[in-house]
Amino acid sequence: MKLSGAQIIIETLIEQGVTDVFGYPGGQVLNIYDELYINRDRIHHTLTAHEQAAAHAADGYFRATGKTGVCIATSGPGATNLVTGIATAMLDSVAMVAITGNVSCDLIGRDSFQEIDITGVTLPITKHNYFVSRVEDLADTIREAFQIARSGRPGPVLVDVPKDVQAAKCEFENKEVLPLFEIPKAEEEQIEKAAELIDSCRKPYIYVGGGVIGTGIYDDVIKLAEKIDGVIGCSLMGISAIPTDCDRFLGMQGMHGHYASSVAQNNADLIFAVGVRFSDRATGNKKKYARGAKIIQIDVDFAEINKNIGVDVGIIADVADAFKRIADKVRAKKRPEWMQMINQYKNDELAHERKAQDRYKDMGKGGVPTPKQIIDIINENKASETVVATDVGQHQMWAAQFCRFEKARTFSSSGGLGTMGYGMGAAIGGATATKKRTVLITGDGSFGMNLNELATVVSYNLPVTIVIFNNGVLGMVRQWQTLFYQRHYSNTTLERKTDFVKLADAFGLKGIRTTTAEEFEAAFKEANATDGPVLIDCAIDCDEFVLPMLPPGGSMDDIITEKGE
Repeated sequence: MKLSGAQIIIETLIEQGVTDVFGYPGGQVLNIYDELYINRDRIHHTLTAHEQAAAHAADGYFRATGKTGVCIATSGPGATNLVTGIATAMLDSVAMVAITGNVSCDLIGRDSFQEIDITGVTLPITKHNYFVSRVEDLADTIREAFQIARSGRPGPVLVDVPKDVQAAKCEFENKEVLPLFEIPKAEEEQIEKAAELIDSCRKPYIYVGGGVIGTGIYDDVIKLAEKIDGVIGCSLMGISAIPTDCDRFLGMQGMHGHYASSVAQNNADLIFAVGVRFSDRATGNKKKYARGAKIIQIDVDFAEINKNIGVDVGIIADVADAFKRIADKVRAKKRPEWMQMINQYKNDELAHERKAQDRYKDMGKGGVPTPKQIIDIINENKASETVVATDVGQHQMWAAQFCRFEKARTFSSSGGLGTMGYGMGAAIGGATATKKRTVLITGDGSFGMNLNELATVVSYNLPVTIVIFNNGVLGMVRQWQTLFYQRHYSNTTLERKTDFVKLADAFGLKGIRTTTAEEFEAAFKEANATDGPVLIDCAIDCDEFVLPMLPPGGSMDDIITEKGE
């Protein structure tokens, strides 16, 4: 049957299993939006307030479900507004297909109204991108885009479709979804070498990242840790892969990681890195990183092996297959001395936490709550399947440190790009995907970047609880200014007059202001009982720090565990 290019886009999306898309209409995608209207009973479109949020929502949708997220924007500024979201997805290995419109083919290169070379703009931040100049190529291009986005290390793919291609017609027939590209299996020699290193080590540390979430080998990781009497730590992207209450799990490591996790990794003699890259925030000073450890790294992306940290065994292969084969080959062994050391690290971590809590003991019941108190209340009152999204800053690190997770794919946060303003879109994507209450933990600085998306959560009555850690400053930058810039608080004290509760009312949702832990608990419970979105403006101390902290370029020798160090 003959269909127009716009019809082909919709039919191909449905063929790929897409049920939800996020976007914003404009002149060069009117044909697509007309078909979205006609097919509104087959595919649901969420209209965001800004294209950037559409990209972040598609990102959050993928993180919550593992299904490729889809966003749509018109040409020119519509397409460029997607760029930050596409870059965020690229650095965090998020499968996304972005569909943009463009001016007709005969107008390309003539500086036509709202024309932009979006394929050129996004070349460095996509796995692949396409400019479709013939309607006959459109369906197979979209199919290939989904195949590339999901194969191997996931990532974003952009498809740019000129308006005349959307209007042109050609024959169309449905096809089976393309299989993912085959991933090579690890050679037996590599498996044996990795197993030998694990067998001969005394202090094993399994380091997991987003690749473990993507491959679903959570139980296998825990079983291996038990078999070799080892411990597990994670990167920011690996949060939720392992249940927080697993006794082998020490939490996130790195610049703002858990003390026990970071110290254990630093003192391990074997680091088994699985689906994780060694980013600068995770390693600190690379010359001093894990100096006494042998390192095994499994990753599907060849570019990550030996990129930042030299490894002893680098395996470019199907992560799940290689991990399970290594786990089967290693010998079960007790390592009591290592466990004794781990218990000491845990005790030291608790001691640091108690000292931090003691700083607030004289504040009394009426004092502003600590970030940990707020997150403890969230933990006690959220369901195990609740998706927690964050923006970027101090609140993000407190969420990473203190939020408790029982199930994978319940944490969405911008790691590689560190995108302030990411959280609202991600929460929209998470709530749309799960149809269940999602919690956004944000700061007044990050929230100010995309607060226009309050219109979206209200329009669709999405069950999103927005928790604003309101300290009146750009907290993480201020922390650095305090520690490293002689307290020169240049443009980090916001002094804004914004009343978030009144703002919430203006957008049409419930807003609650809290200044104590008791008030916050009551507000959070009220939000849980509400049908739709709720905003909680929660006051915190502007001088609260995220600790522990490795100074930039520092190592575990320089770790800061207390204010004043």
